[in-house]
Amino acid sequence: MNSLVNRVHLIGTLGRDPEVKEFESGKKRVSFSIATNEYYKNDKGEKVETTEWHNIIAWGRLGDFCAEYLKKGKKIALQGKLTSRSYDDKEGVKKYITEVNAQDVLLLSAKEPANS
Repeated sequence: MNSLVNRVHLIGTLGRDPEVKEFESGKKRVSFSIATNEYYKNDKGEKVETTEWHNIIAWGRLGDFCAEYLKKGKKIALQGKLTSRSYDDKEGVKKYITEVNAQDVLLLSAKEPANS
């Protein structure tokens, strides 16, 4: 049952190119966001689309893969776990953020042709 604890699976579209932050220790954190869409019919029978945005982070070799191959607009599938953290903004106000710490990423969009 432990394999089912804190497990997230998402299929979505990148909303921005990945951003790489390198720390003094040499570790790199790659962050990006993806949008997931759901559709339903309202009381009038009209089709309604809702979009949820998810903050994603990746580390190590997976982060390197994401930085190199993922671009805004690409469709991906990912598996990871939810993490929460807080930080103080420039005005000293405490902010809270929930992210998906990616453990596997699969590129679903077709590869772009190589330049000849």
